[in-house]
Amino acid sequence: MNKRLISSLVIGSVASIGVMAQSMAKETKSTQNVDDPYIWLEDVGGEKALEWVEKQNDKSLSYLKSKPLYKELYEKNLEVYNSDERIPYVGQMGDYFYNFWRDDENPRGLWRRTTLEEYKKESPKWEIILNLDDLAEKEGENWVYKGSNCLYPTFDRCLINLSRGGADATVVREFDIESKSFVKDGFQLPEAKSNLSWIDKDTVYVGTDFGDGSMTDSGYPRVTKLWKRGEPLEKAQTIFEGNKTDVSVGAYVSHDGDEKYKIVYQGLDFYSREYYLVTDKGLVKLDRPIDSSISGIIKGQLLLELKSDWTIGDKTYKQASLLSIDIDDFVAGKKSFTEVLVPDAHTSIAGVSSTKDHVLITTLKDVSSELYRYTFKDGKWTNEKVDMPELGTLSVTGTSDEHNNFFINYQNFLTPSSLYYFDDAKDSASVLKSLPAFFDASPYKVEQKFAKAEDGTQVPYFLVMAKDTKLNGKNPTLLYGYGGFEVSLRPSYSATIGIDWLEQGGVYALANIRGGGEYGPAWHQAALKKNRHIAFTDFITVAEDLIERKVTDKKHLGIRGGSNGGLLVGTVATMRPDLYEAVVCQVPLLDMKRFNQLLAGASWMGEYGNPDNEDEWNYIKSYSPYHNVHKDVDYPKIFFTTSTRDDRVHPAHARKMVAKMMEQGHDLLYYENTEGGHGGAANNEQSAKLNALIYTYLVDQLMD
Repeated sequence: MNKRLISSLVIGSVASIGVMAQSMAKETKSTQNVDDPYIWLEDVGGEKALEWVEKQNDKSLSYLKSKPLYKELYEKNLEVYNSDERIPYVGQMGDYFYNFWRDDENPRGLWRRTTLEEYKKESPKWEIILNLDDLAEKEGENWVYKGSNCLYPTFDRCLINLSRGGADATVVREFDIESKSFVKDGFQLPEAKSNLSWIDKDTVYVGTDFGDGSMTDSGYPRVTKLWKRGEPLEKAQTIFEGNKTDVSVGAYVSHDGDEKYKIVYQGLDFYSREYYLVTDKGLVKLDRPIDSSISGIIKGQLLLELKSDWTIGDKTYKQASLLSIDIDDFVAGKKSFTEVLVPDAHTSIAGVSSTKDHVLITTLKDVSSELYRYTFKDGKWTNEKVDMPELGTLSVTGTSDEHNNFFINYQNFLTPSSLYYFDDAKDSASVLKSLPAFFDASPYKVEQKFAKAEDGTQVPYFLVMAKDTKLNGKNPTLLYGYGGFEVSLRPSYSATIGIDWLEQGGVYALANIRGGGEYGPAWHQAALKKNRHIAFTDFITVAEDLIERKVTDKKHLGIRGGSNGGLLVGTVATMRPDLYEAVVCQVPLLDMKRFNQLLAGASWMGEYGNPDNEDEWNYIKSYSPYHNVHKDVDYPKIFFTTSTRDDRVHPAHARKMVAKMMEQGHDLLYYENTEGGHGGAANNEQSAKLNALIYTYLVDQLMD
């Protein structure tokens, strides 16, 4: 099957910042003739901009670190993040199980492996493959490990991605597993947003910044080439060229037993792709809805997941269905699909993976996970439900196409993660490893509620609170949301939320608003582009429902979101500033006029629309936080956070919003980590610090 898939106040390595700034500058459009007095803050590594950042950091950190709670939370958080009792999740390659591990002695991390027999032990012995701390010290680089792509089926050579400070752009180097060393004169690429995929030991597909307009407007590869070992990159053979307006172009190899399928993809926008099969006669375009997704190839069956209805002749295949067809028949032009799974109104497909003989489908039923194992035999699909605990989140990991065993992770808000091992010989799953309870969950309970939106839609949300919580409208409550890109927010165990918030006396709420994927593609598409306001009003509806149920009131209600969720909380804070007392806005999009001009922003126009189109800007500007903040309005004291090294969502979104609000006289806090990428933190210490800052702020704002 397909094998794709805190910080110092001192500005870090000047060289690292400089390289990143040059890379980001290539992805940021000209600022000439832009009517924006804060445009200078888009200069990521500029001296003036960094001086401004340091000044804001000093102010905010001095304030928050002066609170006694900060040190307590920081120390507790760091203890959790560095705990050896965490589950070392693994992925299988051949006979070994690989894991990447960070702790207090190895803050940058260890890439390591072990055997299944050893992994089943309480304290397995690990073979260290690559020590990132040693590598970073030796090379004088702030390396952050960003994953590897290893040669199938031997897995003896890997393409390792190394990021400076956590950015999406990576340096790629070929690595020899057995000698535990980088291959001299092997495949390697300088820092860029690249994609590489093995064809065989001496050949790869490559997409990177070749120069001469080889990148899309979104900052990803536009050209895919076939690159042979020992050949200069500039001599690599071009396989496919996309358009500048595409999101990205790439190629990969999907394995089905002994069969190998070479596939080229062309991302037209965030949700639409063309796929081409590489054959001896050239590229063959796969005739399918461009918004459908290929979920794999197994037993000669191509799996296709629909995002919209598809009518073929007199047959309509419903939106959200998972279909299959013999791939040879499909390439030949036939359309005789089999419906593998057609979800009902309460169910969505959360994940599709496979083993040697089975397809594993994780579903969400009213936002709780179920797992089914499907088998294709004699031209038919049969299924059985895998017996697992209910009312939580299941995630399939560690699959292999060499056998039918796999791992399943289970968790919910109050139950720490447990890793189950499904043994095909026993036809059952049993607990292999469990996360310890980092906080006492016995005083708390979980409830699922539904808030009625303006159009009558029932919007679900979860509440985590003390069993003896009094519904007096005075409980400090944190509401978290995302609402975009078909991302589902599911019940999950967070030691940080437990220690930093629940134990402080807070109530936690998780909103499953439209724009997400909790009920499939229709739930997501309901809040696309001109209907974006539905995500915002759903979130406001949940907030008002919390108040109506007397869980909390406006003076004790805080909200938090990051990335698209940062846009969410930034927008509702400007729409209804009276509704919240605290807002945590992390790595956000905020300037929706220029979002498509900054870094990867152009790739998100399928979600938000194109602000350069007057008709689309008319609805985007109605909510763009940067354009809807005003001097004469009272806003809560918002805490903005971002990262200098974020090369996905430009830090200028947060920078410019803060500068504008400060000039208008609003009280706020701002913290920009100089490392960390889009995740906001590059190591355990930074994560511990960032969350300690956030929850110190929330306690300060919401607790009497």
